Amino acid sequence: MSGVGTARFVDELDHALRSYGSAPFIEFGGDWISGDDLLARVDRVGDLLDSGGVPFAAPVGIVARNRPVFAAAILGFVVAGRSFTNLYSLNPPALLARDVEELGLAAVVAAPEDWSPELRAAVAAAGAMGISATEAHIGVVDGLEACGPGPFGESPAVPSVGVLTSGTSGPPKRIQIAMSRLEHAAASANSAHATDSVPIDLCSWPLGGIGGVCQVLGSSYARRRMVLLERFSVPEWVDAVRRHRLSRVGVVPTTIRMVLDAGVPKEDLASLTAVLGGAAPLEPELRELFERTYGIPVLWGYGATEFVGTVIAWTPELYATHGRDHRESVGRAVPGVEVRVVEPETGRVLDAGETGLLEGRVERYSPDWVRTTDLASIDASGFVTIHGRSDGAVNRGGFKVLPERVQRVLTEHPAVLDSAVVGVSDHRLGQVPVAAIELAAGAEPPSEEALKDWVRDRLPVHHVPVRVLTVDRLPRNAALKVDRRAVIALAEDRARDLGPEPATPS
Repeated sequence: MSGVGTARFVDELDHALRSYGSAPFIEFGGDWISGDDLLARVDRVGDLLDSGGVPFAAPVGIVARNRPVFAAAILGFVVAGRSFTNLYSLNPPALLARDVEELGLAAVVAAPEDWSPELRAAVAAAGAMGISATEAHIGVVDGLEACGPGPFGESPAVPSVGVLTSGTSGPPKRIQIAMSRLEHAAASANSAHATDSVPIDLCSWPLGGIGGVCQVLGSSYARRRMVLLERFSVPEWVDAVRRHRLSRVGVVPTTIRMVLDAGVPKEDLASLTAVLGGAAPLEPELRELFERTYGIPVLWGYGATEFVGTVIAWTPELYATHGRDHRESVGRAVPGVEVRVVEPETGRVLDAGETGLLEGRVERYSPDWVRTTDLASIDASGFVTIHGRSDGAVNRGGFKVLPERVQRVLTEHPAVLDSAVVGVSDHRLGQVPVAAIELAAGAEPPSEEALKDWVRDRLPVHHVPVRVLTVDRLPRNAALKVDRRAVIALAEDRARDLGPEPATPS
């Protein structure tokens, strides 16, 4: 899109935000925040950055949590055309501090609980400014009241949002998404609700990821109200659906499992005409159980941060006609998107029905094909089926965990000679990571909790294994590579011996 298109999108978004006025805009914790209240937060963040001497083109980071003040910060930056980078609130303090250093940030906006000694020290060392944001107060962090002379990192050539990818096309990496691409993403996020009779969205997607950003932009752009959940819980989610008589909601597989496990009464979800999802594979059996229980079609899709949204999906009409015959499919490519399957080694485009690596091309954004690490097949009618990951990634309730990343951290422990991390089935989250370690010669065995803490201090919390098993020798094949299937069998056997373990780390 051109700069003119970007300016038009920004102007229309700004006009949409101001149209709320004193009317309710975002419900959070049972209370409504008006459009005027949200704009006051937008202006406060902008005024602090200006008074603190932060150059408009300097890179700024937001440790975004699912709270209205951070929705305001995101909207304010987009409306101003000011580039920013979302920092992952699930990261431990050391990783947040490293992000500040590596990105050369001139300012950081974060909640009080995220202003750890490590983050404060990193911001101070960078000569950057610190802003602490709550719903009641937005102010500067003591000792970090103003921006120094730098040097700071380079800003993108065009206004952009920096986000971490989910790992669909390889190891997670930080990419810049031009704000010109957000217009289409915002429209896409809202299109699923275009025929809804109730102009309210329900958002539990993390605002630190592209899904949450698009949800906030889409709701605002279409002048819809939004219920914002700080984190997903079945009672709050059901309460929002029931009170507001919502027609459609976006979910991940964990949502569906938890709703079924909680035995939510059918009448509580009677207003829903469809459940939309993606982010992780959904087993056909789980989809069918939910549809039988509630009589609500589950329209699953496929997308990625690199594509800025969904690229393959079911429409209600398509699902009504073909859904029963393509239960494992995620639908067809959406308009303006091409998909194909290629042979991993040669890149040769495969024929209908053959399994290979999925590639996608979004004509609106780029002429280039983006290769994912997902195995897929496309039948003669264009229906796409995802068969799993080619890289062994663990999909923990929609959060992707790369085993190699956890293994590297575990092996850095002085008592660990080698490690292996695998995904094992979990009723609620689909998969969870389990680690097995081999001790270094003469090392004192660390406790399982100590090893979990070692990972927790160095990686986002969803990377922490639910089990860390100490073995005499890791099982290996003839080439001396770790036999992952044997590790999975070992993990499953040990789980039966030890009994149930919580699926999420504390």
